[in-house]
Amino acid sequence: MDQSVLVTGGTGTLGRAVVQRLLDAASAGARLPDGRPAVRVLSRRPRSAADDRPYDWATGDLRSGEGIDAAVTGADVVIHCATTLGRGDVEATRRLTDAVARQPDGSPHLVHISIVGIDRIPLGYYRAKLEAERIIESSQVPWTILRATQFHDLIARIASAQRRLPAPAALAGVRFQPVDVTEVAGRLVELADGFPAGRVPDLGGPEVRAHTDLTRAWLRATGRRRAVLPLPLPGKAGRELRAGANLVVAGEDGNTLGRITFEEFLADRRSAGRDPERGQSGGE
Repeated sequence: MDQSVLVTGGTGTLGRAVVQRLLDAASAGARLPDGRPAVRVLSRRPRSAADDRPYDWATGDLRSGEGIDAAVTGADVVIHCATTLGRGDVEATRRLTDAVARQPDGSPHLVHISIVGIDRIPLGYYRAKLEAERIIESSQVPWTILRATQFHDLIARIASAQRRLPAPAALAGVRFQPVDVTEVAGRLVELADGFPAGRVPDLGGPEVRAHTDLTRAWLRATGRRRAVLPLPLPGKAGRELRAGANLVVAGEDGNTLGRITFEEFLADRRSAGRDPERGQSGGE
């Protein structure tokens, strides 16, 4: 890759994976022909003194707008991975899109990650993600939006949050199609290396599994022998989830599926010396 790429939320679950993919894809020590690092990370936190990886670091806050124009300056592509898991995503996306639009000589290509089913499932976070999509779509910047299903990390975090309970709960009648964050990162890097494409086909995980089944898989991987309590989710959100609004059909509208299963994700965490009991957190 011979472009300068800014990754927002570069310290979060997805952002870290995207940054690593970019570093792996970049040639000449992840530097551009003029010597600049090809990858730039945007984070609210200052760079750690121990971090010597070959990328630039931009400190900025998408919620206030501080440092965002400077971070975007010189970027050919912006991969937007930052999330606040709530309404803050709307304002953050607006501030980022405005900063991209202010860049001279043609705006950077804005690549945005979103979630399958946000136009059908009336959860607060999903409404915010849908509004963020609309901000990008109505802007004057060149853009690409990829929707993906839930990450393996999220399923693990939900189970881990209940690890001290005698019977962890799972959503009754709800299926998930978890996808590995590294495969989502790989797809985003592919899109960043291409032309702006608007809404591209969705990306889902390789298996559609009941939430109760995924929770039992996590229990087995962490050496626990416990029952799983099916918990009904009322209202329209529950109906849409039970109807599969969060799922991807392979081949339909060009949709694609990853290959890494939930069990393989858990096994990889264990073999890498990471705690399979805890998923990774998001970041901005």
